[in-house]
Formats: sequence, structure tokens, C-alpha cells
Amino acid sequence: MSTSAINILSAAHTLHTPRLQLKLLTPELWSEFMTHATDDEMASTLALTSPPVLALEKAKHRSGMTTHFISFRNFLLVDRETGVTIGKAGFHTWQARHSRAEIGYGIDIESYKRKGLMKEALKAILHYGFDEMGLHRVEAFAGPANIASISLLEGLGFTKEGLLRGHYCKDGDIQDSACYGLLKPEFETVKARW
Repeated sequence: MSTSAINILSAAHTLHTPRLQLKLLTPELWSEFMTHATDDEMASTLALTSPPVLALEKAKHRSGMTTHFISFRNFLLVDRETGVTIGKAGFHTWQARHSRAEIGYGIDIESYKRKGLMKEALKAILHYGFDEMGLHRVEAFAGPANIASISLLEGLGFTKEGLLRGHYCKDGDIQDSACYGLLKPEFETVKARW
């Protein structure tokens, strides 16, 4: 990895869990990284699994990732043992003025799935959101048939609030989303059981 890309990532605030390092990418660090890293560095560091996925990330960066009222706080999920980036999770729609954010997550390497790593990561990320970002509400959306994601959210204390019809476009197909929410007082109660 180039010196500039290493320096950018070494500046990232890092949370630690038993098996992961969670490297915080603020909009400023994200922009710096996307400006200075090579395509190969972007692909390996961000766990981008194909040229179309890399092209999409570059296009999102060129279009602008924040506005005057919406920002993000994303984390790279890095295996502590191997140093491999296995996925991303974080608050991709943060509305600081309203003390709320939408959480998103994904593991990009198949061999790391179904090992409890995302639950481990999200516990730390939720702590960060409620304690450091001052969130009062975290919301999440999952496809109604995505049992793994729904189970993860419910295991973290999220409550199903309803169904948003025609809410999400995946591969050109408009789909519904199950809406889940977790409020700060609920988080305070549920984290004691973790």
C-alpha cells in the first residue's frame, strides 16, 4: 500500500473487539483515501470484490457522500489476526440535528460469514453511536425475507416498527423493507444483557 494510503488509514480512530479492529472512516478520511489510493489499494482495503463494485464506490465518492444535513460514520471491519478487511458497517445516513442515523452492514468475504463477527462489530458500533455521536435513535432496514439480518437486529434489541412498501431497489428490482428501530433508553437496557 502506498505511504499516503497507509498514513490516511493509520489516522483513523479504531475500536477494538475480541476478533476485529473497526477503523472509523469519517467523510474527511474517506475523501482523502479515495483521492490518494490506487484502484488496487481501494479494492483490497475496502473489500471491494469486483471491478463493478469498485466503480460504484468511486462514482459515489465523485457524486458526494454528504450534504449540509446528512453525513456518515463508517467502519472498516478488519480481522485482527490477518489484517484483512472483511466488510463494512456504520451509520450511512446520520442526521445529527435530529440525533438519529440509519445503520448498514455487510461482510464481503464468504468465509467470514456466520461466525458472529457482525454482531460483535455492531455492539461496538452501537456503543459508539449512542455514546460518542449522541444518537437517540438508530434505524435499520432489512428485506422481509432476510432472516439472518432480521435475527441480527432483533438479537441486538431492535424493534420491528413496520413495513415500507417499495422502499429499496436491488439489482433493478423494487422491494419492500422491514423497518427496525433502537432508542437510547432501549439500548441502555439491552446492552446490560450483552
